[in-house]
Amino acid sequence: MSTTPSAATDASPRPAAPVPARSVRSALRPLILRLHFYAGVLVAPFLLVAAATGLLYAASFQAEKIVYAHELTVPAGDHKLLLSEQVAAARTAHPEGKVSAVRPSPEADATTRVLLSGVPGVDPDHTLAVFVDPYTAKVRGSLEQYGTTGALPLRTWLDGLHGNLRLGESGRLYSELAASWLWVIAGGGLLLWFGRRRDRRTVRGTSGRRRTLGLHGTLGVWAAAGFLFLSATGLTWSTYAGANIDTLRTSLHQATPAISAATGGDHAGHSGSGTGAGKEATPQGLDAILAAARARGLGDPVEIVPPADASSAYVVKQIQRSWPEKQDAVAVDPASGKVVDELRFADYPLLAKLTRWGIDAHTGTLFGLVNQIALMALALALILLVVWGYRMWWLRGRASAFGRPSPRGAWQHVPPQILVPALAAVAVLGYFVPLLGIPLAVFLAVDVLLGEIAHRRDRRTGAAG
Repeated sequence: MSTTPSAATDASPRPAAPVPARSVRSALRPLILRLHFYAGVLVAPFLLVAAATGLLYAASFQAEKIVYAHELTVPAGDHKLLLSEQVAAARTAHPEGKVSAVRPSPEADATTRVLLSGVPGVDPDHTLAVFVDPYTAKVRGSLEQYGTTGALPLRTWLDGLHGNLRLGESGRLYSELAASWLWVIAGGGLLLWFGRRRDRRTVRGTSGRRRTLGLHGTLGVWAAAGFLFLSATGLTWSTYAGANIDTLRTSLHQATPAISAATGGDHAGHSGSGTGAGKEATPQGLDAILAAARARGLGDPVEIVPPADASSAYVVKQIQRSWPEKQDAVAVDPASGKVVDELRFADYPLLAKLTRWGIDAHTGTLFGLVNQIALMALALALILLVVWGYRMWWLRGRASAFGRPSPRGAWQHVPPQILVPALAAVAVLGYFVPLLGIPLAVFLAVDVLLGEIAHRRDRRTGAAG
């Protein structure tokens, strides 16, 4: 019997040979280059605005200390007055509104802040911060304050400029668009830089587009990690992607926990209670509440939040966002002075801690001045990269074809086993980060349309010839 393989055996399908890594890189490079080009050209204006405003915001922390030095600082004395006396002095100077929080003087030369809500003429989302000398109970001034970081008018204005161009909620879309695409541009730039087959010669002695490319690539590589971090942390509190991230964290039981202010009883008739109806705590009550929190280990800086109603507790929480962070909180029953609930930052779920650290680093508070300098350096780097990117776009056209992009059709050369999973990943990512997915779909649709128009025009030209 013959042992020659049959024709059917010869015709049977064989496993596809793996695509060499070099071939994959060669096929992906034009696609990445085109995406990097289009994303850079179209999203760069948003990145430029975000970088410029972010640079100003990072510098505002130190600027506030200078501009508002009179309100923030006092000569150190020997003995601080009761906290309730300081609050009473603030209420005498500003009887309007109600006390929404009190921040006792955290340092020997720092004032106490008494925060008032519902003050006429003050933004409803802001509070009026009344600054009191803790040694004399003299009011040194009052300023609008926004947010949990205690931003005063200068930083609040710059924060609004950076976050939403001072256009309200709709303006936040610009910053979310920038954050959504920053990691794509940075990641694509890294792949292009490390995937270059030609020698990366020094930019010294070169000129024109080659020198600009060298500067652009080198700075981009050094700053890429910072850009990826800014993008990821910026998305955590964005409008749409942030909501999806919150939903995901909740489903994984990684949401930020909240302390309970419930006391389980009605203390409306008890001395020393404070209510949301405008009643203030007695001196003994407010200082006893602070003392109860101190006894549980809550060191400065802290914020005391009055109860929302007569049956709720005061909440005393640490507000230090610099490293090491102090974020512990306790709820104190105003009637008994007992702690009815406590929440320790050490007990936060991992993702809640990472979110807190990421946001604080993004806003320049986690590592103080070093953090702020690093943010300013990243902002300057991004501004330079955008300028150099547009310069390369200009030089690429050589004055005759300004803005000439990379050739179309690069995706057709990507192996299916790479292209299909990549498209699926992009679709999923685009769903969770809509200001990445929607503009990308628009880019692709317009690009395909322009390509089809160009193809038909070439066919008609060829037929006519």
